[in-house]
Amino acid sequence: MPHACGGRPARGGPGEALGAAAVPVGVIRLPRGPEGSSRGFAPSSPRFQALGAGGAPEQRQRAALRERYLRSLSAMAGRRVRFAMHERVSVAAVFGASDIDVLNFQVSELQTPLGVQKEALLRCSDIIAYTFDLE
Repeated sequence: MPHACGGRPARGGPGEALGAAAVPVGVIRLPRGPEGSSRGFAPSSPRFQALGAGGAPEQRQRAALRERYLRSLSAMAGRRVRFAMHERVSVAAVFGASDIDVLNFQVSELQTPLGVQKEALLRCSDIIAYTFDLE
């Protein structure tokens, strides 16, 4: 017969009850929604409206704008890009990539007023605008 760590026979074998070792586990339940039968938000609530419940046309428009933006990032790869930064600073670099959240841009050959950096990360929050040629 197999033994547990303490040298005692193991419990819970085939046909054997577990005994008093069971510990109850609480279940987390979501609160009921405003209708009483659902678990969501009322369609008339401000939160429901703010989360984009305006309808399918607005969602399609947001999706189209997101796709255009992601395509522009893809088109920038390997091209010389000019960045307008805060404090009227203008820099230029070869665009490499963006992180998944589009919070940072990885660039090469960054030309700044203080000199050239071989590799750099630009925070998107510091960028006002950027331009590049599609030649």
